[in-house]
Amino acid sequence: MFLSLETHKKQMLTVASLSLLLLLFTSSTACTTIGVSYTSAGAAASSPEHIAAVLRSHRISAVRLQAPEPSVIRAFTYSNISLLLEVPNHLVSSFASNVSAANLWLYTHVVPFYPRVKISAISVGSNTVSTSQADLSDVLIPAMQNLKRSLNSLGISDISVSTTFSFIDIMNNAFPPSSAEFQEPINRMLIRPLLQFLEENNSSFFVNLYPYKVYRLNSEIPVGFALFRDHPYNFRDDITTGVRYRNLFDMMVDAVIAAMTVSGHENIPLVVTETGWPSYNSGNEPEASHHYSEMYFQGLITHLKSGLGTPLRKEGVAEAYLYELFDNDDNNDTMQVTASGSGMQNWGIMYPNLTMKYNIPFSSDSKRFHGQGIAGMAALLLVISALL
Repeated sequence: MFLSLETHKKQMLTVASLSLLLLLFTSSTACTTIGVSYTSAGAAASSPEHIAAVLRSHRISAVRLQAPEPSVIRAFTYSNISLLLEVPNHLVSSFASNVSAANLWLYTHVVPFYPRVKISAISVGSNTVSTSQADLSDVLIPAMQNLKRSLNSLGISDISVSTTFSFIDIMNNAFPPSSAEFQEPINRMLIRPLLQFLEENNSSFFVNLYPYKVYRLNSEIPVGFALFRDHPYNFRDDITTGVRYRNLFDMMVDAVIAAMTVSGHENIPLVVTETGWPSYNSGNEPEASHHYSEMYFQGLITHLKSGLGTPLRKEGVAEAYLYELFDNDDNNDTMQVTASGSGMQNWGIMYPNLTMKYNIPFSSDSKRFHGQGIAGMAALLLVISALL
């Protein structure tokens, strides 16, 4: 039995339309993994197991452990929450000089738990090129190489190795993004060979990225532009590329991507290891408020879940970690956020009793189809129905 030409055309149209619908659906699922930074400070009254359970209940899928104590790592056993562990700065030199130091650290923080705990990456040090830290640029890459060798000797190939930088410490001429470059001589001495290491080992570039910090240092930036607010004047144009930016976060991300491209490594995934907005400051900073902090986190998560990415990288950043789970003033990257310095700040998104400070949509699923949305899908289905 042969199909009529008209029937055959209808079937072909149906197949093509459904294929387009499937493409729209599958492409929408590739959005940024959103996690939180967590240290035990600020949560003394709660056990790590209780905290892990609460994070699971909020459907938080990734946690960055800045001080990865074995008891905290153990609490995430079979939780399906991926962990990004951090090697303290004071151990970097010993890792570089002796591979046994890296072995010892792994046998304490990884081997007893892996793979029952989902450990995805290890950052060897953090902010190691900051002016407030001892200079570790000469030993950083050897330390990373030794850690990677130790992992390979253990037969562990799916834990990536990188290190964490602060945006302010490494960027030069960051705006507009098309003119961005890494600072010299740190680019030539450290970042270029680091990017080569990351590419060879399928690892990501880690950066702490704070629009609040850049906003405080640049009076010309409207606060709404830093807070993802939809306003006719909340945009900045990159005259060289013709790209219009609607938020400061994307501009900073694309500045890093442009700088990596100038250094010859444009395709390395980017992980934002810290980003946040303080809810309190003991100095004279009125923008450090509960209201603005909530606006930032809500705008950030909505943007990351949209799947729209940035103008220079449509897939966006691979992961983004909110700083931080509980209030803690021990982090060096958030202590000096103005040219003149600032007082004590609160950055936590959760109270010590494990209730959320803000209405943050961790558990909401993104249903945007790169600008098409549910309405676009419904319209496509109506067209198919009308033609059959």
